[in-house]
Formats: sequence, C-alpha cells, structure tokens
Amino acid sequence: MLKGKKIAVYITGGIAAYKAADLVRRLIKQGAEVRVAMTKAATEFITPYTLQILSKNEVFTNVFEDKDPAEVSHIHLADWSELAVVAPATANVMAKMAHGIADDFVTTTLLATTAPVFIVPAMNTHMLENPATVRNWERLEQDGHFVMEPDTGFLAEGYEGRGRFPEPEAIVEAIQEYLIRQQTDLPLSGKKVVVTAGGTKERIDPVRYITNDSSGKMGYQLAMAARDKGAKVVLISASTQLKHPFGMEVVAVESAQQMSDAVFKEFESADIVIMAAAVSDYTPETQATQKIKKKENQMVISLAKTQDILATMGQQKSHQFLVGFAAETHDVAEYAMGKLEKKNADMIVANDVSKPHAGFNKETNEVTLFSKDTPPIELSVRSKRDIADSIIQEVIQKLSK
Repeated sequence: MLKGKKIAVYITGGIAAYKAADLVRRLIKQGAEVRVAMTKAATEFITPYTLQILSKNEVFTNVFEDKDPAEVSHIHLADWSELAVVAPATANVMAKMAHGIADDFVTTTLLATTAPVFIVPAMNTHMLENPATVRNWERLEQDGHFVMEPDTGFLAEGYEGRGRFPEPEAIVEAIQEYLIRQQTDLPLSGKKVVVTAGGTKERIDPVRYITNDSSGKMGYQLAMAARDKGAKVVLISASTQLKHPFGMEVVAVESAQQMSDAVFKEFESADIVIMAAAVSDYTPETQATQKIKKKENQMVISLAKTQDILATMGQQKSHQFLVGFAAETHDVAEYAMGKLEKKNADMIVANDVSKPHAGFNKETNEVTLFSKDTPPIELSVRSKRDIADSIIQEVIQKLSK
C-alpha cells in the first residue's frame, strides 16, 4: 500500500517528536519514500541529522534556505508529496493550519500542499480539550484533513490523560487504512468479503479440546489482501495467536458451532466468502463441565459430526462467490475436484500440507486453484501474502466476467 508512496513528514515541537524517528523508519520499511521538515521547536527535541540519516534525504527547517536556486524548497516539497503527515502535531501548529498562518517552513509548505494531509495530535490533555483546540480540530476536518485520535495514557507531565502520541506502528496502520478509504475505484470497493481463519477447538472438558495445526496465517493474509483491494472485510477467527489486522471487523470464535453461527450471521449480506479456516469435522457428543479425572488406562470419547459450513452455503447461496480450502496429504487434485462439486463452491484452493514449505504454521505456501470453468492454476512456493494476493486477484477476475 505504501510502496513507492512519496510522503512528507512534518515534525513539530512536542516531547513526542523523538518518536517521529521510529515513524519515519516504519514508513520507509513499508516502501515509502520519505522527506522530513521540522519546526525550530522540534529541533530542540530531536536533531535534523537523525532524521536525515533515517530518511536519507535533506531535512528542511528554514524557509529562507533554498539549496537549489532553481527550486523554491517549500513549494517543491509540497508539489512532490503524495501524502503529508504532521506528527506530532502540537496545538500551536494545528491552530496555524486551521487559520492559514504560514510563518515557518512547516506551515508554509503545508499551506501550499494539495495532497491529502494526515494529522497526529499530541499534547497535554488540557491543551487538547481547550475549546480553541477543539474548534481548530473541527476546522481542519472541515477543510478535508484527517485528524487521528490520540491515545489515552501516561503523559510527560506525570499523569494519565488523553493526548498521548499513538505508537508509530498504529499510525502507519491508520495511514494505510486512510489511503485505502481515499480510493473509491479499487476492484472490491463496495463489496463485503467474509474470511474464516484458524483451527476450531472442540471442548472435551474445561481444560482439554480437539483441534488441528492451522495457525490462521493464510486466512489473515487473505483478509488483508481483500481489504487492500477496497473490500469491507469481516474476519471470523479461531486463532488467538495472531494480531488482529487493521481496517476490518474481527469476530473471535472457538468451536465449529460458533464458527457456523458467525458465518451465517454475515452470509446473506456477503458478496464473497472465503473458508480458509480448518473447521473440526467432529466434536465430542458431550462436554464435561469439570475436568475429567484419570481413572482407567483407556478413555473413549464419542464424537459427532459437525455441520459442513461450506456445503450448507453452497446449497443456500444466491449471489455469493464461495471459496473453499482443501488441505490434503495425498491425492490433492482428486479430493479438491470432488470437494468443488460436492460443496457447490466456485473455487477450491488446494494444497499438500505434508510438504515442508506449505500448509499449517508455515510462512510460505504452494497451492492449486480449482474452478469449474477454468483449468487448474498452480501457484508455486511463495509467501502466504503473495499467495493471498493471487487468490484475491483470481476471484476479482471471475467476478468481472
């Protein structure tokens, strides 16, 4: 999302200025090209040289210092940028921006900027909640700028309050979500995509359960790939080990029954459903309410079949595009084609989970896409995100037909 994006970062004079170094580093790590401008007050908290080393670009601090006679630096930076990020944004700079005051390099450049402006306030609670700051915040939003809600936490003054600078990772995620929302022509804009992920757990008693090796990584990558194509995503997750992705609704479930309930709650309004979760085929007929104590050398557990969620959706679908997964250890193509027919799915993503570079708990995968109207498509070993992007792209192509 940020790869190749030209981002101007404007650092103003608050104690949180030191965190801007991490923000710049994270933006660059996401593939952005970053240039930095600082107010004079900001240079009291962190040196321009630090930002110069991180960004590998000259840092602008003086509106009257044009290194290239052929360019007016503040206009050139304003024209160059595809996104302006003001972080941290002090009450002073927010007031200047709201009223069109341009008295230093940062505010002069921002006044000339036509690209989207993303503002991250950071200040003392009382300054943030002062009626003047509240009015300025509202005015900035009325002018079309995005103002990120600051965190509530321990402030530099030594007490808890609203106004803390968000963690740089959260800012990068918010920027990405903002940019996605700015694009209304993405291929899945207006579409609702439901993705399931992880391995369900079927309780035997309060401390034991039946499950499988699914980590949920493939499902999470599919959810993020759909989000980045503009979709409204609902991720139904049986995984508790993975961080929730930004920009989507995440529904936590545990059992196959909970997974089924969550899926069918979203099914009617969904355009695409991707069943990447490894749903348990069987569940204990009875679940003990207390831990079962060891008594005999053997214990027999009676199991009952769980609902086949994909097959039920295949019977009920009206407009939904259904994608199922087939995790096999042998005869992959045969089982996948059989599943495609029996479940009435539109696509089956099949893989051999016995391979060392594919399947459960791996960072890479190797899959084959089976559809009724096209020959199988083989996706060789690559990252799960690359696999997810290819699957989503294939779904988009089929929907366009």
